[in-house]
Amino acid sequence: MITIINAVTLKTWHVIVFPILILLVGLIVGFFLARLFFKKYLEKNPPVNEQMIRVMMQQMGRTPSERQVRQVMASMNQHKPENTKKEKKKKEKKVKE
Repeated sequence: MITIINAVTLKTWHVIVFPILILLVGLIVGFFLARLFFKKYLEKNPPVNEQMIRVMMQQMGRTPSERQVRQVMASMNQHKPENTKKEKKKKEKKVKE
């Protein structure tokens, strides 16, 4: 009688705990994978480009010169986080050649 009760509670425990653990692990792994893919996407397709800067300045009532647009782009690029290791290696190879 005791072994039957223990077996039933053990099975119930597995039915409740394992799906919760699997869900938590899936959420954590999914979060980091989504973060990785999103970072790569933003590196390849930056959210702001020169054309967008021109449009924004025109909406503010200014006619931007090419110099002004390049200054804004340079200041935006200056405040980007450090380049990745791959980009640093590529730059080092170009400098050596």
